[in-house]
Amino acid sequence: MRWSQAFIPTLRDDPAEAEAASHRLLVRAGYIRQLMAGAYSLLPLAHRVRAKIRRIIEEEMDAIGGQQFLLPALHPAELWRRSGRYQMVGEELFRFHDRRGSELVLGMTHEENMTSIAAAELTSYRQLPQIWYQIQTKFRDEPRPKSGLLRVREFTMKDSYSFDVDPAGLDRSFALHDAAYRAIFRRMGLDAVPVAASSGAMGGKDSTEFMVRAAAGEDHVVHCAACGYAANVERATSQVAAVDDADPPPTPERFATPGIRTIEALAGFPGGAPADRQIKTLVYVLDGTPTLLLLRGDHPLQDQKLKDGTGAIDLRPAAADEIRHLLGADPGSLGAVGVDGIRIVADRALQGRANLTTGANEDDVHVRGVDIDRDIRVDEWLDLRQVTTGEPCIRCGAPLEVFTAIEVGHIFKLGTRYSEAFDAYVLDDEGNRQIVQMGCYGIGLERNLAAVIEASHDEKGIVWPVAVAPYEVVITVVKLDDAATAEAAERLYAELEAAGVEILLDDRDERPGVKFNDAELIGIPYRITVGPRGIAAGEVELTERAGGATEVIPLSEAVTHVAELVAAART
Repeated sequence: MRWSQAFIPTLRDDPAEAEAASHRLLVRAGYIRQLMAGAYSLLPLAHRVRAKIRRIIEEEMDAIGGQQFLLPALHPAELWRRSGRYQMVGEELFRFHDRRGSELVLGMTHEENMTSIAAAELTSYRQLPQIWYQIQTKFRDEPRPKSGLLRVREFTMKDSYSFDVDPAGLDRSFALHDAAYRAIFRRMGLDAVPVAASSGAMGGKDSTEFMVRAAAGEDHVVHCAACGYAANVERATSQVAAVDDADPPPTPERFATPGIRTIEALAGFPGGAPADRQIKTLVYVLDGTPTLLLLRGDHPLQDQKLKDGTGAIDLRPAAADEIRHLLGADPGSLGAVGVDGIRIVADRALQGRANLTTGANEDDVHVRGVDIDRDIRVDEWLDLRQVTTGEPCIRCGAPLEVFTAIEVGHIFKLGTRYSEAFDAYVLDDEGNRQIVQMGCYGIGLERNLAAVIEASHDEKGIVWPVAVAPYEVVITVVKLDDAATAEAAERLYAELEAAGVEILLDDRDERPGVKFNDAELIGIPYRITVGPRGIAAGEVELTERAGGATEVIPLSEAVTHVAELVAAART
């Protein structure tokens, strides 16, 4: 491609609204343009990168026996009602009626559609296992689209589904996808960390997220450098140091705490208690039922753990008037001592604790000397707290790190949730009906495109790995009006193209500095600089975008040398 004919609308300044590096660079380098919030047009360079990501995904999916489908993005709402997700997903699901009044949705994922096909077509264990996948447009009514391609309302996803006759088969399909995903991310140049994760609205028992460390990430990963333990904060846990509680008094003691409404204020109040000796009481409404949540004063609540542990679909903090009606006090003076008739869920870090301080359910009054087992009726013990940096690893005790990351892939063991809903059974070798075991596995194409940039850029622009770069080499012609220079550049262009190298010839009538800056901005892995002085000496300069190393090579060897470099870097 000749740059003079290409559509590459680079900008000199960063877009004002862009915060994430990938958003800023994709706009400035002429890869994307926004149509509306959460919806972007992919311009030619981005389309080429996305096509390469797609090809990598297809090759690795085909290698594990995947068969590609293309399913409708438009679904009847009844399909989602049958799985229960119509009610569970909430407002993120696009819902509307057609002209006949039929209720429809736009697919966020395709579990329901794929499972309905499996239920109708798979009848015998001899047809299993199956791995079906598609690369399809998905829609999510994202409440806060931002960060360019990282959080959008319309996106492309590879979603695959495995169907097996038993749990052992599901384990094998899950392992195949795990290996395929690792290969996909390696080929794209991403250092993706597999972490234990919550299955959320997808359901099922086990799930693994693949995370790439990035400042723009909205997920938080808990990681132990010593033993390799890694989990999303929605699943992570850590060791809790044993606490030597003194014997509590025979009964809890009430004491006045005028104006005290926070854990921190009570810790500094005369006669109060440090945060790790307080009981924090939160009031949530779970599927319409008021529930008291108890945690140690210095431990934050992890909402997804609460959702997963209780199975609640609709979860929210109670409003101030609901709290006062329920307990007779405002937040900051709440507790569970003597409370009856209200569900109480407590974090496991409080088990066996005594001599603690909590609210008395009366404004400006607290209670000390509380023995959990004696004074509070706990209905259920769950892991509710969010792990923080520096806590001891649950496996080895080394300090944990919490870092922000981008989720680039997610794999789930669904088990029988969807197959039960859609009556997906097969007959085994003895003629007995066996419910099909399912897994699902997703990768977002545009999100991965952005993640590569988040992981590989510098102050000059994007630094593409060769495997996903829109072009592998750019030839920068320094002086177009020099006949020998122009002839050498044209010959290089033709011969490299014939050698299978994806080449961009910068034949624009621009100053050399503009051409160099643009080549670095759009991130082409190798740049060949052709100028009169070098051509007179029979040489060209070859610059590697990653690191900026430059070497002078004979013009006669340039095609062979560059073609070999590119071929080695593609894998």
